Amino acid sequence: MADQRELVILSLYPRDMNIYGDRGNLLALTRRARAHGFEPRVVDLNIGDTLPEHVDIVIGGGGQDSGQIRVAADLAGRAAEFQALAEGGTPMLVICGLYQLFGHRFVTTSGSTLQGIGVLDVETRGGDERMIGNVVVDSRDFGEIIGYENHSGYTVLGSGSEPLGTVLQGAGNNPDDGSGGARSGNVLGSYLHGSLLPKNPAISDFLIATAAQRRYDAFEPRAGVDQTAERARAAAKRRPR
Repeated sequence: MADQRELVILSLYPRDMNIYGDRGNLLALTRRARAHGFEPRVVDLNIGDTLPEHVDIVIGGGGQDSGQIRVAADLAGRAAEFQALAEGGTPMLVICGLYQLFGHRFVTTSGSTLQGIGVLDVETRGGDERMIGNVVVDSRDFGEIIGYENHSGYTVLGSGSEPLGTVLQGAGNNPDDGSGGARSGNVLGSYLHGSLLPKNPAISDFLIATAAQRRYDAFEPRAGVDQTAERARAAAKRRPR
């Protein structure tokens, strides 16, 4: 039955955190889930909304500073809920602004501090240099991750998170240490927009497979190689920053 193959995807703050093409991640994820034989049900969580009783996958993007300030206040009241989801193994992908807020704190260029919820062991400080352009990250788990960055956040990882990979092209978390993104358990964070998932179906497959194994105790892949994604990856790698 279709309801036995449902996957609930929680889309975080789409009204405020949905720039640089981040909605494309949601579209790519739902399309890939259907190709694997699941029926995705998307639930939007905006400021003041109630968290649904069941969540299989969490996904969220970036936003302007004004939106990030509003979201930080709302997210702080949900810290225990998201920490519990993460500790229970729920797969999550958070990009840019929500990547920062899923860490411990984000200190803006003006010196204000936005407290994060500590799901990822990262801290971010706003910098004067804006890092823009195509990025290639060599990842042990996902091969080459290809995306587009546009941020001035300088993010450093603590011992509780590991990098998603090593930056081959671009800046990644910061211009200094060569790390790209962060992972803690099944929670992934990254600065890569572009959107990320249309060009990186391996990450979509990780989110879907992890969710299916948790909910249905099994995952049998059905979706094949996405040739459109392969062409997009090749084109992005050829473009200069």
